[in-house]
Amino acid sequence: MPPQQRESSFQGLVEAGIALSSELTLDALLQRLVETAAELTGARYAALGVIDVTGRELERFVTHGIDPETHAAIGDLPRGRGILGVLIRDARPLLLHDIAQDERSVGFPPHHPPMKTFLGVPILLRGIAYGNLYLTEKEGGADFTSEDEEVVTLLASQAAVAIENARLYESSREWARQLESLEEIAGAMLSEIEPSRLLGLIVDRMSELLDARFAAVLLAGAEGWLEIAAADGEGAEELVGVRLPIERSKAGRVFREGTSVRVDAVLDDPDADPDLMRRVAARAGLWTPLIVREEPIGVLMALDRRGHDPRFTDADLRLAQRFAARAAVAVDLSRRVARATVQRIVGGQEQERRRLSRELHDETGQALTSILLGLKALEETAGTERFPAALAELREQVVATLQDVRRLAVELRPKALDDFGLVPALERLVGTFAEQTGIETHLESRLQEARLPSEIETVLYRVVQEALTNVVKHARAEHVSVLLHAKPGRVAVVIEDDGRGFAADTPSEDGIGLVGMRERIALVGGRLELETSEGRGTTIVVEVPAE
Repeated sequence: MPPQQRESSFQGLVEAGIALSSELTLDALLQRLVETAAELTGARYAALGVIDVTGRELERFVTHGIDPETHAAIGDLPRGRGILGVLIRDARPLLLHDIAQDERSVGFPPHHPPMKTFLGVPILLRGIAYGNLYLTEKEGGADFTSEDEEVVTLLASQAAVAIENARLYESSREWARQLESLEEIAGAMLSEIEPSRLLGLIVDRMSELLDARFAAVLLAGAEGWLEIAAADGEGAEELVGVRLPIERSKAGRVFREGTSVRVDAVLDDPDADPDLMRRVAARAGLWTPLIVREEPIGVLMALDRRGHDPRFTDADLRLAQRFAARAAVAVDLSRRVARATVQRIVGGQEQERRRLSRELHDETGQALTSILLGLKALEETAGTERFPAALAELREQVVATLQDVRRLAVELRPKALDDFGLVPALERLVGTFAEQTGIETHLESRLQEARLPSEIETVLYRVVQEALTNVVKHARAEHVSVLLHAKPGRVAVVIEDDGRGFAADTPSEDGIGLVGMRERIALVGGRLELETSEGRGTTIVVEVPAE
């Protein structure tokens, strides 16, 4: 190589080094590297093959000089056979006059452009081959020279430093993104208290975080078993409810020992639940325990990373452990909230039963006793002038008792709600309330005629019923209004009174009261807002899903 050309090549190397060091994203860096190598050597085609973690084949192949149409026609990118594989096995520069004449060549796939001259140079990171630069078809049909080899080797050395920096930069960005995602996921999980929705959220976010094809959460159920409580991925619905023995499964071992594991080939691992692995066609897996206060409550399982290589990395395992720590807290919190909710509901039910029992004893029971006494008096007055009056008085007692029984039946479960829907049932409730209390009460409905789901109708009816009960007990109101109206995908109820109100931070919660109302609404995914102040009445706004 003439001195002037040699000087130009090394000047180009300096400029290339500066340009490469300015690239922080790995994809852009690799593309720029193959373009620079082609420019410095006069090659028509250039490529960079990135070696996979096994060190036996290529996991990535970046090219220059081949147009997209030819790429598509060629099909799958090379994995490292033939001449490309030589540099993988023996990381030393390789110069060839004619690729096809080399006994190690395996030829080219259909639609591949013809290539003859060849220069291959390894890229070494800390003494380990990261990948190889491949150059073919030097301009003018000439062979690549030892000077070309020297220039590309120096370029590869510069590229190794730039690649390491780009990988560190991308790793730091990825780690920051994962931490941000973890905090976001933790917040979302802790805000979801309904157990089934929480478990669905956990497997969904775990799949997303680990880029897993399948994910599941297994919880300790019957003694000696773990049960798939939620799953995400192909065939997930069919696997919910499947049980695995704690003593004879990979998930069970993770549960017992409290340690996370990853398996690169699940079908070769006798502990890795072979029947389940075959059902989901899994090749690799990752398991990590859910631990709360040093006690295991379940296991998170992820199967197969998406992409060419299904194996999870140690970094994936560490990320899964951090995720599991947050998920375990969320599951435990959801369980405790659910238990507390059940306890309060049961307590409210017991209190309601005691009230009904008192009313049956004190009102209905006494009324029936009065009827019995009235029958005796009626017998004594038979044939006398007092008989018609005694009969009329007894009839009034029977009517009053029947009304009390009907009132109690309506409080337990209004028949109109089942037969006709929410609005007719509320019309009857509001009418009865106004008649019995003397409080002017107005109901306005802007809902369509279509029925709401039974669960939603029941929740809204009970909320209005409880709100009206609170008005009688505490508000001293003269007017009450109930408004129902539709929003996109939701139904809203607004209950207003002009009573005395109360300090919002110290509400009266008689019976199941506001706590029970909030819990009923939360169980269907709704919300309740309260506006009140002393002397200015109370407004309750409730929104629930329409479906």
